[in-house]
Amino acid sequence: MEKKPFITLEQAQRIIADVPTPFHIYDEKGIRENARLLNKAFAWNKGYKEYFAVKATPNPYILKILQEEGCGVDCSSYTELMLAEACGFSGQDIMFSSNVTPVEDMQLAARLGAYINLDDYTHVEFLERVAGIPETICCRYNPGGVFSMGNDIMDNPGEAKYGMTEQQMVDAYKKLMAKGARHFGIHAFLASNTVSNEYYPTLAGILFELAVRLKEATGAHISFINLSGGVGVDYRPEQPANDIMVIGEGVRRKFEEILVPAGMGDVAIFTELGRFMLAPYGHLVSTVLHEKHTYKDYIGLDACAANLMRPAMYGSYHHITVLGKENAPCDHRYDVTGGLCENNDKFAIDRMLPEIQIGDILVLHDTGAHGFSMGYNYNGKLRSAEVLLREDGSHKLIRRAETPEDYFATFDFTPFFKK
Repeated sequence: MEKKPFITLEQAQRIIADVPTPFHIYDEKGIRENARLLNKAFAWNKGYKEYFAVKATPNPYILKILQEEGCGVDCSSYTELMLAEACGFSGQDIMFSSNVTPVEDMQLAARLGAYINLDDYTHVEFLERVAGIPETICCRYNPGGVFSMGNDIMDNPGEAKYGMTEQQMVDAYKKLMAKGARHFGIHAFLASNTVSNEYYPTLAGILFELAVRLKEATGAHISFINLSGGVGVDYRPEQPANDIMVIGEGVRRKFEEILVPAGMGDVAIFTELGRFMLAPYGHLVSTVLHEKHTYKDYIGLDACAANLMRPAMYGSYHHITVLGKENAPCDHRYDVTGGLCENNDKFAIDRMLPEIQIGDILVLHDTGAHGFSMGYNYNGKLRSAEVLLREDGSHKLIRRAETPEDYFATFDFTPFFKK
């Protein structure tokens, strides 16, 4: 399937006149349409709610759009909780899923009335000591071993640091009930960025069967099951996209098959999607600064791995469009690089693209999640701006680019960089 950018060369040029490259830009129209489709796919479940994974795109303007579309937020740290509170999220609109949790993080989650998702059995007593046991509490499950679908190994939960064994879940529920908890949730994350309509239904089946066993073993009332994230996007043009309507129907069938006969038809289904919600609706926009011809042909951008870490960190593929040359033949082979003093600072290796000149504007696709948010300041590189492309075609700066003053701000206690 062809990947088309959601901005044209002319739109990019207008925006660049206001906000210099590099910057991440987000498509409000696409975000809203996708959120509505997700809610439609799970509308069969009366209690359904999407808790957007804040870590994917921690920008208040984005969170407010999702809030308007009925989403809650999934937070994992003190500052993410602060961001959620600043955007008007509170109580059961917040899911707090953390591991190796500091005291102050847990206390803030409790003060906000968030659903607290305990990562480990020992956290029962930790929570009681620092914040008290709420009436509704969630526990995170890790089935161990290898998670597979058919002949494909999807991930290795047994090597993951997250979650409890089933026996620990039973023991945690019993201990929590003795301490006053009345309603329980189950949470699990078994695979990342799956491009398969079967992942969520398979995971749902595992968790629904676990819920029945936990209810039988403890008598606990299970009020929600959180399928977490893991539904991915088609980064490569040749990949088939997930169909969220098919996925939602697959989960519904498992619900009717497992939970309803067990008298658990009142269980709410939650999701915590980040990548699926935002990745396709973000671009990293960058300008070509240099070209180099040695043993290979290189195109050097004003963006670098500090703006988009995934290719350098994981070897991840991000499609590239040269704006204005969408229909030109891809008959030149390039490594597309940034300016970091690291040889893995490459957005693409041996990528076939149209002939590129200095000054061309490139779009890196699918950067709306885990793009800006994974940025860093190595080599003194400054984090880029973020821009919102509004539904009416106008644009809005939703985060300014960092300045050297920002970079040196934490030295404000020293004599070196005082204002």
